[in-house]
Amino acid sequence: MRKSLGLCVGVLLIASTTFFAGPAHADSAAQDAAYGAGSVFSTLLYAPLKTSFCVLGGVTSALTLPFGGTETAGKVATAACGGTWLITPATLKGKEQVHFIGEQKR
Repeated sequence: MRKSLGLCVGVLLIASTTFFAGPAHADSAAQDAAYGAGSVFSTLLYAPLKTSFCVLGGVTSALTLPFGGTETAGKVATAACGGTWLITPATLKGKEQVHFIGEQKR
């Protein structure tokens, strides 16, 4: 089990550093690898929290439906399940923001 988890993390690390590195990229390969590893590790910690929040928001949305109607229930679901789901290297570099709660469209 640990070997397969380690293999998955390794593949994700290599894929993320390959995907995000480009010819116009100013960082060194070591920095790219570090940001890629940090991205994978951060996402592994962040995603379960975001998933739990989304599930609780879905339950709350269902409970809101009879009292507030479909518009209110939709706003609750969008707020809970919208937003950032992955932590990218750009997020770690400060180029993108993490939005834990989804933004409401007006």
